[in-house]
Formats: sequence, C-alpha cells, structure tokens
Amino acid sequence: MGLNLAQKIIRSHLVGGSMEPGAEAALRIDQTLTQDATGTMAYLEFEAMGIDRVRTERSVAYIDHNTLQSGFENADDHRYIQSVAKKHGVWFSRPGNGICHQVHLERFGVPGKTLIGSDSHTPTAGGLGMLAFGAGGLDVAVAMGGGAYYINMPQVIRVELTGALRPFVTAKDVSLEILRILTVKGGVGRIIEWGGDGVKTLSVPERATITNMGAELGATSSIFPSDEVTRAFLSAQGREADYVPLAPDPDAEYERVIAIDLSALEPLIACPHMPDNVVPVRSLKGVKVDQVCIGSCTNSSLYDMLKAAALLKGRTVAPGVSMSVSPGSRQVLTMLADCGALTDILSSGARLLECACGPCIGMGFSPNSGGVSLRTFNRNFEGRSGTRDARVYLVSPETAVASALTGEITDPRSLGLDKLDVQLPTRFRVDDSAILPPASPMEAAQVEVLRGPNIKAVPEGRPVSDCIEAELTLKVGDNITTDHIMPAGAKVLPYRSNVPKISEFCFEVCDKTFAERAKAAGQSILVGGVNYGQGSSREHAALAPLYLGVRAVIAKSFARIHAANLINAGIMPLCFADPADYDKLEQGQTLRIADIYAGMDSGEMILEAGQLRIPLRCAFTERQKAVLKAGGLLNYTREESL
Repeated sequence: MGLNLAQKIIRSHLVGGSMEPGAEAALRIDQTLTQDATGTMAYLEFEAMGIDRVRTERSVAYIDHNTLQSGFENADDHRYIQSVAKKHGVWFSRPGNGICHQVHLERFGVPGKTLIGSDSHTPTAGGLGMLAFGAGGLDVAVAMGGGAYYINMPQVIRVELTGALRPFVTAKDVSLEILRILTVKGGVGRIIEWGGDGVKTLSVPERATITNMGAELGATSSIFPSDEVTRAFLSAQGREADYVPLAPDPDAEYERVIAIDLSALEPLIACPHMPDNVVPVRSLKGVKVDQVCIGSCTNSSLYDMLKAAALLKGRTVAPGVSMSVSPGSRQVLTMLADCGALTDILSSGARLLECACGPCIGMGFSPNSGGVSLRTFNRNFEGRSGTRDARVYLVSPETAVASALTGEITDPRSLGLDKLDVQLPTRFRVDDSAILPPASPMEAAQVEVLRGPNIKAVPEGRPVSDCIEAELTLKVGDNITTDHIMPAGAKVLPYRSNVPKISEFCFEVCDKTFAERAKAAGQSILVGGVNYGQGSSREHAALAPLYLGVRAVIAKSFARIHAANLINAGIMPLCFADPADYDKLEQGQTLRIADIYAGMDSGEMILEAGQLRIPLRCAFTERQKAVLKAGGLLNYTREESL
C-alpha cells in the first residue's frame, strides 16, 4: 500500500512513536514561526528552558498582531522579541513587514519541510507543500530548543478537485464549500489533503487560502502537492532552489474521499457567527452592508489585492459603506504601488491599513453598533471584531468589493463583467531588508534582552494530584472558542505578556464575573460542550485559567490545539463518557475526582457531584501523563533536560 502525501512527510520526520492512526507520533521540526500576540510568552518559555540558541533550520519571529501602539505595552513586547530573537538565533520580521503566514509563504516556506507556529493558521504553508501545524507557544519553544512536536497520528481525508473555477468564484468559495460539507468539527483528528486534476488550475496564493481555512475545520493540517505551479511561485520569489516535487503514491489510501467539482461552485458566504454557517451569496441579496474589510492571512496576497483593485478601478464605494484594505505584506503593498493598483484602491474611497492582522483580531476598524460587516477573513466568531452585536460575514474579495460598491450583499457575477484579467507576476519584488538576521553565536553573548514593566514571568504549573475537589465555577455550551475563553482585541492584546493582568478578561464574553469568582475559589473545574476550545492556538486560553486555579476542564469533546495547550499548562482535559451527563451538572456545584493516577492509566475516571457518579474518559499518552504529573510541559522539559 502506497503512502499519501501527509504520511510521506511524517515518515521522513518521525523521531518517535508510531504512524498508526490515533497513536502518538513525535516529529522533527524544521522551521518555527511566532507572532507577537503569542510570541512574547513563547520566548519567555524558551528562556526558562535555559537553551542558548535555537536548533531548527529556520525560526522566524513576526510582528503582525499587536501593532496598535496606544500605550507602551505593545512597543515593549516588540522590543523584547527583537532582542531575544537576536540573542538566540531567530530571524525577526519588523512591524509593517507583513502577516506571518503571508511573509513565510513568500520568503521561507519549503515543500516537504515541517513547520509549527504559535498561530492556528500556520497550515497556510501547506499551500506550498509544507506539513505545517498550529501549536501553543510552549510547543513552539520546545521545538526551537530541538525537541520533538507530538501529535496523535491523524487520519487523512482527500479532497478530489475536478474542473476549474468559473469567473468570480474563488478559492475562498472552495474553503467555504468544504466547511459546509464537514463543519467546524469535521476536521478534528484529520489532515486534509487536496488533490485531483483541478489542483493544477489553482495558484499557490489560492491554495494557501484553502489551507489557511482548514484551521476552521479543526483539522490538524491541510496540504497541497508540490508541482510545477509551486515551482513557478518559488521561482518568481527568487527561491527556485527550494523547490521539491511532492505527490502521494498512486495507490495511497485515505479515510475518506470528498469530490468537489470546481466548475459547479458559486460565490458563497458564511453567516454569523460560525465559519460553517454557509449559504450562497445570492440568497442574501439586498441585505444592507455597513462595513467591508479585505485582508487577513486568508485573502491578502498580491493576487487577491489585484482582483480587488481591478473591480474598484473607476468605481466608488457606496456612501453608507466603510471599507478597509490590508495588504498581507510589504512585498504586496509595494507591488500594488508599482503597478498603479494602489491608486485604484485609494481612489475608490477605501481606507488603506498597514500590512498586519488588524481588524481580523479586533485590532482596530471595528464595525458600528449592530453593523453588518463583510470580511475576507477566516473567522466570524461573536464579538471577535471588537463590536459585540456586529453581524460578521465571511466572503471572497470579489464578493466583498461587489457589496461595497452596491451597499448591500451582492453576488459579484451580477456586476455585468465577463471576468477579471489578473495574472501573477513572473517575478516578485524581493526586498528582505525588514527581516533582520540574528546575531552570530560569537556576538550573541553581548546582546542584551530588553524587558518592559508589563512583561511578567511565565506562570508556574502545579502537578496534578491524585484527587481534586473543587467548585464548578463555569458551565458553557457547544463550540466555545478561544475568543470566548481569552478575547483578543485592542483592549486585551497588550497584556499578552502579563498573565496576571490578562486573566482578568478570562471568559469575559460568557460571564464577566468568572475571573473574580475563580480566583476567590482557589481551585475550580470548568464544564463545556462539543468542540470546546476551537479557534486560535493562543495558549493564553490555558495559561489564564491556570493562573485562576482551574485544575480540570470536562467537555463533550475538545479542539486539538486547545486540549494540547491545557495539558501543557498542567490542566486535565476530560470528556464525558456519556455526553448526556453534561445536563446533570450545574454551575456552583462541588465536584470531586478521585484516583486520578489510576484513571490516567485506565482511561476512565469517576466524577462525583453530590450523589451523582458520572463516568469520564481520557486518552493520555505516557508522555502526557508525565507532563500532567510534572505540572506542565515547562516543568517536564526542565526535568527531562537535567
């Protein structure tokens, strides 16, 4: 039996464990990336390990999230990251140089290599044939130190593409179609591998849009083959030497094959407040639009921007619409300026934002109260935009522009145009002057790491004891995201390097009293529904509960990255053996879990709630048991290195 593409890369990087589905596999990591919302903590954790220099082939620190400098906090974090990167062997992409995933695709991604990043959309690099994973900052810190990255060996789903996209139907619509088919839970425990004759009709930026949004499926990763389209992109970036052809074996096997005829798709839109709430754009014709945003790591490539500019040329944004454009990188912005497309964008009345994540994470450009915002982003979780009652829809750049021009949700095919004649250049404008190299090993000793007053130490985990008795301080429902647990936005993000302060905002979206109550309780247990912790890789969604005394989370099911982050923090993720038992628990009850060590081994525990005895299940590997008993991955790593 042949190997699929994901299995080939995993096999070539396997340093421990097994490739049996569900078994723990330890992978050698070639590259890492961080961004500033998660990076400060990742580098504090790296420093705490006592390792002098990174041991990867390439590690890059990007500044792209916390770029709104309304106080000293974000600027201090940037200064810290720049200095710690220089000292320890990490390349540093300066503020304004672009969004980590876009820049990494342009300048550093290599087919066949492994990449983990402290951002859930790191699988964007799968558009180049990399096997890339989103992970918590501590997992990235361990990989930078030369440690393995552990995953439960995923099943692989193949998506067989045929045909070609029709005019005004885009890669974003392909992403929304697979979300419609699989939902935000359908990719959990799986890698999505894209193949078929239709693949060759998609450019690397289009492929990257699709792998980027694989994160919304809950997938471990998403990947395309590396072919002549890949070679052409790398050649245009001056990196043809990085090209490696990669494809699955002809007799490769998959858990499931999903067929999508590209020529049968139409423009799609994800309605509030989930990326899988997908309907045809035409079905919402006439809905008034207040705001349109084009950008984010999903749709900010030069290809996307050129299409938006072509539609805007000679036209004006409707009077009632506020429109922003955020190019994904300095390369994209300068090439838009060079060819005149930037003038077409600005002349339409659109506002130009810097090359950063910006509105996608609620960092500025929030909608008006109760407003309808169409965004080319990847997530439309409630409140993520910075406006609690906004209605956020996810669309392609073409649908976004069409709607901005008319002032209402509009199928771009109704504009009366045959097609957009937009081509990728055969040569991109390469200027890496904003990517700073690290100091040499000889120079590193002289580099001073600069720390501002908002930068606090990493919270220490506590070893899991054999018995936990604690209050159920919060019960929440299905599809609780990391934005619910630890909100982003301009108000909260500046405290990412200060866990005591940021913990004050924990679960603010669900219950404004939670942080105060949890801290008063001393230690507590949380209860959730299906797909608990979906969304971002932000480990603060585990570190803040850790600081507030949370010892265990019991849910119907967990998102992969968040479950790993909880274990890394020394918090047990446990599942109801019978999901119906969720209904038997009430907030405020005293809960007790005894014989935990034996339960870790057997995979079964009993939750006592008064007279109730509720069976729980877990599936911890031997390593995960050791991590929990050590009080988290940082303590475990220290002990292992002694």
